[in-house]
Amino acid sequence: MPFYCRLCPRACGALRRPQEGGGFCGEGSDARVARAAPHLWEEPPISGTRGSGTVFFTGCNLKCVYCQNAAISAGGVGKRVTPERLREIYFALIGQGVHNVSLVTASHFLPAVLESLRDPLPVPVVWNSSGYESLPALRALEGKIQIYLPDMKYADPALAERYSSAPDYPETAKRAILEMVRQTGPYVLGEDGLLRSGVIIRHLVLPNAPENTRRVIDWVADTFPPGQVLFSLMSQYTPMGRAAEFSEIDRRLTPAEYGAAVAYMEERGIEDGFYQELSSAREEYTPDFDLTGV
Repeated sequence: MPFYCRLCPRACGALRRPQEGGGFCGEGSDARVARAAPHLWEEPPISGTRGSGTVFFTGCNLKCVYCQNAAISAGGVGKRVTPERLREIYFALIGQGVHNVSLVTASHFLPAVLESLRDPLPVPVVWNSSGYESLPALRALEGKIQIYLPDMKYADPALAERYSSAPDYPETAKRAILEMVRQTGPYVLGEDGLLRSGVIIRHLVLPNAPENTRRVIDWVADTFPPGQVLFSLMSQYTPMGRAAEFSEIDRRLTPAEYGAAVAYMEERGIEDGFYQELSSAREEYTPDFDLTGV
């Protein structure tokens, strides 16, 4: 059904019709999916031993210039699916033994997602997000999402504007994460080490942006007491998408850059979380968006 869109913080008001995109995300009102398959490369309490059932949605309200998923965030790869088909996809993944169903960048398809989750699933649902979320959209998800997996990309508005055309990202993401934590409460791990509910805040370390990373770590350390959220420091930055147009990020991280980020995380006393090995910055960790499982 067509609607004038105010789902994301951009509140662009674009008319989105079933097969006609509009607004910043460029998508119509029908959900589109590029891949649905078990994924083993998330944080340990998400992936476990059998993987997370990831459903990658087409389009995005950020379109970061260095996006590793540019083929779907900006390239338009994806297939239209009904809410009924979405629900079939969830159960097909559950049938493969996944520990949870993870909805990746689904904010701009909120109406379809809400309909697909009208009844609870037998596994936790993960909202895998850029962190650039509106509070009304998140509140509509309350009770349907057990695990939130947001990015906290930027504490620096200038970087957010330069790389994601969203100078309001830092304050918007902070408000969104606080709402996510309000909904889930402190994180809960099962005896098997798998996350049952809660929030994991992700931060991707960017080249030549140490102060941005320190400010993100400071906000997490100063805002959340031990035991409330998990924090994931990510080293997997790989210059993809339009990164070549920005010389300061057109390279991988150096060991010194990432080592300094890990050291600062430890200095600030963040123990509830994870950090990747620098070797995680490999293009093969980016899945093929070939309509598998759709």
